[in-house]
Amino acid sequence: MQINVTTPALLFPAISLLLLAYTSRFLALANLIRDLQSEHRKSRDTLILGQIKNLHIRLKIIRNMQALGAFSFFLCVFSMFSLLLERITLGEVLLGISLLLLMGSLALSIWEIQISVDALELQMRKIEHLKKD
Repeated sequence: MQINVTTPALLFPAISLLLLAYTSRFLALANLIRDLQSEHRKSRDTLILGQIKNLHIRLKIIRNMQALGAFSFFLCVFSMFSLLLERITLGEVLLGISLLLLMGSLALSIWEIQISVDALELQMRKIEHLKKD
């Protein structure tokens, strides 16, 4: 298969949107952590500490998602540059690595979503338990 300089350019919108979504997730978690920290200072609820630990793990995952996405974007640009210089093999290899990094970023995203859903399910069970009492 032959690729040209426009092939890696096809990833630009996808990677840009992913990085924007990851940043949005990061900012939402950062605000939630600040709110929970403030609430914990007032109530000393141990459940809040558990939630903060969960969010800390999620922040690390999001940081890694962003890093892999950004590095994927960088290699995509470098791939285009290599193809412009007619270094076809290098450009193809860099594009392949870029795609692998993007897949890693997406895999981390799936993991982070699962952790998020698990935390919400725990919270919902607590609410349902309180309703029964």
